[in-house]
Amino acid sequence: MIQFFETLKKQRWDDHRYYHHSRINQSLHLVSALSFLTAYCLLFTDPIAASLLAWLVAMTTRQSGHFFFEPKGYDEVNKATHEYKEEIKVGYNLNRKVVLLSIWAAIPVLVYLNPVFLQKFIALNTFTNTEGFIRQTGLLWLWLGVGGVLFRTFHLFFIHDVEAAFAWMTKIITDPFHDAKIYATAPLYLLRGQLIDPMDHLELSEENLGPIKS
Repeated sequence: MIQFFETLKKQRWDDHRYYHHSRINQSLHLVSALSFLTAYCLLFTDPIAASLLAWLVAMTTRQSGHFFFEPKGYDEVNKATHEYKEEIKVGYNLNRKVVLLSIWAAIPVLVYLNPVFLQKFIALNTFTNTEGFIRQTGLLWLWLGVGGVLFRTFHLFFIHDVEAAFAWMTKIITDPFHDAKIYATAPLYLLRGQLIDPMDHLELSEENLGPIKS
């Protein structure tokens, strides 16, 4: 169990130091974290509303920070190229995210067209109004979110090990709590004009400069 928490700590640390240099990205992660926490509460009363909030607000703010604002040049702090960081990333790197988000964007189109296989294999009913369309889309997005986490977890079983896989799944589920804490002050730095976190808190030891270990 101690080793599990060490792996989880390592994954959190590497995720922060490698992929969250932009203060805009950090601030968007704060918005995302608060949205996800709200969605977690909604899961107990309205799972579909939780899904819509998670995908339309939490995920869009989170991923736009990575795609549009996070620096993709050479990382002087960690002495690593963007390509290297993408290669060693434990979770979804940008290429994997493109695939996941493409499926996400395609789902409303499939629901609107309402092909026979959706009704037959996913037990969707033909919607009769806008609310029905939105709720069916939200339901499929909920399944996509769960499926995306489980798929990568099982994938990590084979390319890393069981401990790394469960540590990553734990990290993904609890990231909103962690991000809300560590990025709470990011908007203040942004208002002061600091666009890039200097990462002065990093101790550039051999451990920190090495690849992500799972």
